[in-house]
Amino acid sequence: MRFLAAIQLLPALEAGEETLVGGQAVLEGVMMRTPHAWGIACRKASGEMALHSEPLERPSEKHKWMAWPVVRGVMTLGYAMTLGFRALKFSANAALESLQPEAPANEPDKKFEISGWMATVHILFSVGFFIFMYKYLPLLATTELKKLNPALGGQIAFNLIDGLIRLALFLLFIWGVSLFADIRRVYQYHGAEHKTVFAFENGDPLQVTEVQKYSTYHPRCGTSFLMTVMIISILFYMLIPVTTFWARFAIRIALLPVIAGVSYEMIRFAARHRGSFFALMTAPGLWLQRVTTQPPSNDQAECAIVALEEAMALEKQRGGELVIA
Repeated sequence: MRFLAAIQLLPALEAGEETLVGGQAVLEGVMMRTPHAWGIACRKASGEMALHSEPLERPSEKHKWMAWPVVRGVMTLGYAMTLGFRALKFSANAALESLQPEAPANEPDKKFEISGWMATVHILFSVGFFIFMYKYLPLLATTELKKLNPALGGQIAFNLIDGLIRLALFLLFIWGVSLFADIRRVYQYHGAEHKTVFAFENGDPLQVTEVQKYSTYHPRCGTSFLMTVMIISILFYMLIPVTTFWARFAIRIALLPVIAGVSYEMIRFAARHRGSFFALMTAPGLWLQRVTTQPPSNDQAECAIVALEEAMALEKQRGGELVIA
C-alpha cells in the first residue's frame, strides 16, 4: 500500500526539469540526479543505508528536437517519471529486504521483492486511478450539476466548475494521504531533498548542519508542476468547443501532453523570473508544499546528502563536472 500510494504521489515528489541537480523522495530515502548520473540512498530498519547509482543519459543531448519548447516538457516529464519509478522500486525492495526473516543456515535465502509483473500492475492501476479520479469523476459530477442547473452548461462555467472539482479532489488526496505516518515520512524525505538541493545551489558544504538551514519549499518541485497543470487545464478546456460527455472526456485525455508541456515552460520561466506574472500563477504550488514537504530529521537529511554524493561521484567518473553558475 505504501508503494502504491507513493506511485500516485510520484509526480508531486520529483523535480520535473532537466537541471544541474534534482531529486525525488522515495520510501525511507532520497534519489538524487545530476546531468549524467543518479544515486539513491535508503535507510534500512537496522539504520544502515542501501546505496545505488547508475549512469544517466539526457535525451535532449541525443535528439535535438527533444529540446524544443513544450516538447522538452513532455519528454523530460516522461523520462523523470520512468527514473522516479525505478528509484521507488529500489526503495521498496530495500524495505522488503530489511523486513524478511533470516533463513536457516542449511536453506537458501528467499528474497522478497517487487517483481516486474507486480510493478506493471501497480502502474496500470495508478494510470487508471488518475484518469478516473481527475478526468472522469469531475466531468461526470459537472455534467450532473448541469442537469440540475442549466446555467452551468456554458463553455466557461462548465469547465470552471469541472476544474474546481478536479482541484478539490487533488487537494483532498494530497492532504488525506498525509494523515498516514508512512506518507508523512515520505514528505519529510521530500523536504530533505529540497534542502540539500538548495545547499548545493548556494555552494554550501554538503553537511547536515548546513543543509538543515534551508527551506523545504523549492520552486522546481513537482508539486508546483501539478498545481500548474490543474490550473492551466481549465483554460485549455475552455478553448475547445465540444459539448457531449465523451467528446469532453476524449479531449481531456488527448490534451494531457500539450498541457504538461506548456506547464513545464511556465515553471521553467517562473523559476528564472520570480517577480513575473507566471511566477504568481505557480505560487499555489509553493503553498501546497506546506503539505507535501515536511522538516526532515538529521538522519533523513543525511540520506539526501549521501544520495547526491553518490550521483556526483559517478558524474565525476564519467568526466562530468558540476559547476554552480
